[in-house]
Amino acid sequence: MSLTLHGYWRSSAAYRVRLALALKGVSYRSVTHDLRTGEQRSEDYRALQPQGLVPALEGQDGVLIQSPAILEWLEERYPDPPLLPTDSAGRAVVRAMAAIVACDVHPINNLRVLTRLREDMRADEAAIRDWIAHWVAEGFDALETLIARHGAGFAYGDTPTLADCHLLPQVYNAERFGVDLTPFPRLAAAAQRLREQAPSAAPEAQDDAG
Repeated sequence: MSLTLHGYWRSSAAYRVRLALALKGVSYRSVTHDLRTGEQRSEDYRALQPQGLVPALEGQDGVLIQSPAILEWLEERYPDPPLLPTDSAGRAVVRAMAAIVACDVHPINNLRVLTRLREDMRADEAAIRDWIAHWVAEGFDALETLIARHGAGFAYGDTPTLADCHLLPQVYNAERFGVDLTPFPRLAAAAQRLREQAPSAAPEAQDDAG
């Protein structure tokens, strides 16, 4: 059974999955759900993904949800090339780096949170940008230190890992909102290497981009 990825071109969580699929050379069909108009909350889509969030990946094992779980499934199902180190300590470091993005930065800067800040808290765009920059900087400070400790061209070592699949989409979001990345040169360089290696996964390369 072929894979179907439900996503949205500018979703950073969907971007993570596209990156892993591109790095592993796995083909898939794309189905888009426009987050701006709330298509992801339709009854039909919620039958697949009860939270009404993207991404979701349909395949031989059914419907998989939540990008970290999808990435782990891809690593197990398509192990070559590997996106986790061979040693247990290295795998723990990579998963921790990914979690800084997936657990500590992205959730409080995603569309649902920003919409609530705008509509319910009456935050203007300057306040939104300050909010995003604050939380990005907190996470990126830690990641810059970890990349200095463990990186050798990519976030960990000299080949892409699941850490990079989380990092690049968050850098893309930071760039969208004008976050200054000059304090994070190693992080920015790692993200750029992956961007060049997997151009087909980029948001602007998707059919629904616009």
